[in-house]
Amino acid sequence: MVSDRPLYGLLLMLGFCIVAPAADAVAKLLGQTMPIGQLVFFRFAIQAVLLIPLVWVTARPWRMRGRVLRLTLLRTVMHVFGIGLMVAALQYLPLADAIAICFVMPFLLLVLGRLLLKEEVGRRRILAALAGFSGTLLVIQPSFTEVGWAALLPLGVALNFAFFILVTRQIAKETDPVGLQAVSGVFAVGLIGPALLLGPVLPLESLALISPNGTEWMLLLGIGLLGTLAHLLMTWSLRFAPAATLAPLQYLEIPVAAMIGLAVFGDWPDALALMGILVTVAAGLYVAITEKSTAAPAGRRAPAPPSQTAQPAE
Repeated sequence: MVSDRPLYGLLLMLGFCIVAPAADAVAKLLGQTMPIGQLVFFRFAIQAVLLIPLVWVTARPWRMRGRVLRLTLLRTVMHVFGIGLMVAALQYLPLADAIAICFVMPFLLLVLGRLLLKEEVGRRRILAALAGFSGTLLVIQPSFTEVGWAALLPLGVALNFAFFILVTRQIAKETDPVGLQAVSGVFAVGLIGPALLLGPVLPLESLALISPNGTEWMLLLGIGLLGTLAHLLMTWSLRFAPAATLAPLQYLEIPVAAMIGLAVFGDWPDALALMGILVTVAAGLYVAITEKSTAAPAGRRAPAPPSQTAQPAE
């Protein structure tokens, strides 16, 4: 068993907070010229190509059957759908706004965990969830005024990935994280590939096929590498530090996304959106700190709290 090394875990999580928004930025760039279906296909194909040899060389467990296999397939469908929604959202919203809206997911997990898994959720955390959702609405409002219903796409991403995390919880102790990601990559390719082959006969622009140019091939490789690396950094960080210790640091994704958005796209959240981001971050940090205060005693690894979830888009 790997012993706790909090500083190492925090550094790995910091790497995740930089890599994940960078992957989203690449997705935003690619989405301007490439159909969503083709983009998502290559995202998962590269993940499979990278992780299958790693699973083979390290002899990690990957075989699944029965309930675990069915839930892994369901999880993959959710992952594909969530990334597709996020790519669509990024074509309408600034990078920081889209990611900030997605951070309503921890609060949705509190509600879903209480309703579906009968997890204990105290009154203070419910109030924090309401505050976080209110902050999210402040972020949505200026975008909704500008682009209409497309501003709600990140809410769909958040809801989808809340269920994604709940499904992941059900199989986390029965699967190896790297093996799970490798199998998910293969499943995703098997699901998206046939749909793309039908693209020419279906009147769906998202399933159209184009011939990528040199720049697009580089960006496709980049999103595959960055997305896979982000998931691995998240997984490795949790091997060296408790989830409750790492959760507050994940909110660094939002300012990192704002800086990348400004540098690459010239986007910056307006005053109302910034206020909403601050409210969302404050509420999320409150939930994370509350989880940390109730985490398992030293020497025991606490389960991942609602605040500690994989960022959805990469």
